[in-house]
Amino acid sequence: MEKQHDPGAQTAPTGEMTAGLPPSVTAYIRATNLCNLDALLATFADDALVNDQLTDYWGKEAIAAWAARDIIGERLTLKVVKIVQHYGHSIVTAHVDGLFDKRGLPDPLVLAFYFSSYDGKIVQLIILRNQSGI
Repeated sequence: MEKQHDPGAQTAPTGEMTAGLPPSVTAYIRATNLCNLDALLATFADDALVNDQLTDYWGKEAIAAWAARDIIGERLTLKVVKIVQHYGHSIVTAHVDGLFDKRGLPDPLVLAFYFSSYDGKIVQLIILRNQSGI
């Protein structure tokens, strides 16, 4: 059953909607917006998988290199616009900004973050460009 987030719900100190998300996902969003690599890495299980735009990053070492380059290095920020809880998974749709080359990209750039958590850690994160234009 799909459960959408209420736009009037509480927001975290950095301004993102996070009510109803697992703590690890909330911490991931906060760490991204604060450009805190250590806090971001702490959200992942040691053997986690990140798939960002169809490229796999397995384990903390690969995720650390990806995050340092593509998240922290690009000073990414996430403005959450929709949250769906679906069979234990968290789907976060966000407007993404940062210092990356925006030529040819829509404004706002909308990405969907598909989080799977286990035992308090993110075990899988799939990031895809959302074509719905939310």
